[in-house]
Amino acid sequence: MTAITDLGALHAMYGNPGAAATRKVAPRLTATYRTWIERARFCILSTVGPEGTDGSPRGDNGPVVTVLDDSTLALPDWQGNERIDSLRNIVRDGRVSLVFLVAGSHNAMRVNGTAIVTADPELCARFARDCKQPRTVIVIAISEVYSQCARALIRSALWTSGDQSAGLPTVGDMLRDITNGDVDGTTYDEAWPARAAQTMW
Repeated sequence: MTAITDLGALHAMYGNPGAAATRKVAPRLTATYRTWIERARFCILSTVGPEGTDGSPRGDNGPVVTVLDDSTLALPDWQGNERIDSLRNIVRDGRVSLVFLVAGSHNAMRVNGTAIVTADPELCARFARDCKQPRTVIVIAISEVYSQCARALIRSALWTSGDQSAGLPTVGDMLRDITNGDVDGTTYDEAWPARAAQTMW
């Protein structure tokens, strides 16, 4: 296949964006953008570092981010698998993007900006629950924020096609496969629910 490597050739294949597509971009949260993001319990955080790019799903049982002000978001880094891919990238290259989803809505919200990682005690304490708090918080300075039209979620029928997970390999299956059987996938899968319950936050 032949790659398109010239911007002129690329633009020639597409029309001009309409007014709604260009005017929706804001340098900070508007009232309606803020309402939307504060309803989101899930987002995908994209970062970039010397090894390449990384996309990390982030979720919470309430708002996935806290709005500190109309230009700043705070994303707590709750317990995980200790890979800290996103955090390592941000320390070396602060550019980030986030896509926020709300179950049932065909729209999405996009944020581009820069981020830092902080262990500020006061900020970490804001997220405390059940005597636990995140070790660090990702603080995002918004460069631009805008809504994403509904076509992608309508095409995928993400919210309306029901549970499609039957028959998918489990994480244990995938670990058994990638390690050529060195990891006992069945034991991993059986132990994971209890381990996750103790390390959710």
